[in-house]
Amino acid sequence: MKFGKLEQIDHINFDLPEDHPITQKFLQTQKNTLQAFSGGTMWGIKAWKGKIYPPKTPVKDFGEAYCRQFGCIELNATHYRIHPASTIEKWADLAPKGFEFCPKWPQLITHYRRFTNSEGLTDEFLTAISAFGDKLGPAFIQLPPNYTPKYADRLMEYLASLPKDIRIAVEFRHPDWFIEEHKYIWEFLLREGIGAVISDTAGRRDAVHMALTAPFLVLRFGGYNQDPSDFKRFDDWVDRIEKWNAGGLKSLHLLMHQPDSITTPESCIYFNAQLEKRLGIKMKTPQLISSQGALF
Repeated sequence: MKFGKLEQIDHINFDLPEDHPITQKFLQTQKNTLQAFSGGTMWGIKAWKGKIYPPKTPVKDFGEAYCRQFGCIELNATHYRIHPASTIEKWADLAPKGFEFCPKWPQLITHYRRFTNSEGLTDEFLTAISAFGDKLGPAFIQLPPNYTPKYADRLMEYLASLPKDIRIAVEFRHPDWFIEEHKYIWEFLLREGIGAVISDTAGRRDAVHMALTAPFLVLRFGGYNQDPSDFKRFDDWVDRIEKWNAGGLKSLHLLMHQPDSITTPESCIYFNAQLEKRLGIKMKTPQLISSQGALF
């Protein structure tokens, strides 16, 4: 995740801000049993051979090996083209029951057409990802960096037209979305049951907006290869998720971004262990070959 990526982070205050006022509107009083998933952004990482993939795993089997190890994946392939349902079905077949794919909305809709004249493309995309069946996690819309609130009416009209039977979240990037003047967007998302992606990245602390607008959270985490700050941030998120779970959060998808994905498995192992211990839940967690001798 290049968004908000910095070379030097010694000066960054990574403390999580207080909950957004809209979060207080969302939170209820019942406690749920949280469904929590963590994963990376791709499965073709050769450095994982001998770490979490068996040493002799051929490249063609990386997808299946990944799905055995993690609970979810940020599926960026869907951002660059709308794949046919037959391709989606093949990906779904790689994964065991309980795994969830989090597809990114096509850039043809978000970046090129910018939500205008996109009805046909949207129907095509939604039909395709429906082939994931019960392995479909939240699908998320990443707005272009220059998509400002002056286009809010167009965006809200588009979002309101989407089906309510799938989980959809929006990642805002332009800084103006996070100022008081445009707080109406959070009210709109809350009414529509649409999530707001939280992007925890060093250079854009405004994108850690803490506005919970739906009972599912998509958290994109930009790490620094297990720098000490990563672990503090994980611990802080466990604290916050415990609070939100007590107030109505039903699911979490942590999408781990580490440089070149090298330490994504270790990062998920640490985060999962802390959340499991705190909430008494069970997550799908990568198993390092060195810690167990062999896989499968």
